[in-house]
Amino acid sequence: MQADRMEVDAGDDFVKRKGRGFGTQTASLTNYNNVYAGDETLQDSGYESLPVGEESTADRAARSVEGWIIIVTNVHEEANEDDVMDRFSDYGKVKNLHLNLDRKTGFVKGYALVEYETKEEALRAIAEAPQEPFLEKVLACDFAFVQPPQEEIAAKSAARPAATSSGRGRSASPARRPLVTRID
Repeated sequence: MQADRMEVDAGDDFVKRKGRGFGTQTASLTNYNNVYAGDETLQDSGYESLPVGEESTADRAARSVEGWIIIVTNVHEEANEDDVMDRFSDYGKVKNLHLNLDRKTGFVKGYALVEYETKEEALRAIAEAPQEPFLEKVLACDFAFVQPPQEEIAAKSAARPAATSSGRGRSASPARRPLVTRID
């Protein structure tokens, strides 16, 4: 046997493993392949997912308290605030920038939140930032806050159970007992 090769006994004996993730590995892979093959089996599983398609979030964008916040993903782990600020100040005046770091490694987590004063500046950043690479990576930008589609709001309100008499959908408190005073 050579020093750089290792022999592995691939007989019929195998180790049975217990625990989370070992039993459903093939089922998860099957569902994953079915979804990307056009079968939407996970849609009925109760999990929410992001809509896929050519629909733009610009018409459903929601303003935060102070401005329009975009989320920038695929940020290089060795980027710093000055690099990101220089890049996004080309599209308008940046009011605020959050570049979160991983506590263990000290590197960027891979996303940034950039806040602009006007929606036009944010739209320009969303459209133009992915056009050229940033530290050898192509950025992806979108609005951080969007209103849900009207169909989704209607479906959730129709699925909600009818409210009780209090109007808040919870049980009423018991009635108060009268105060009894004793005079001896």
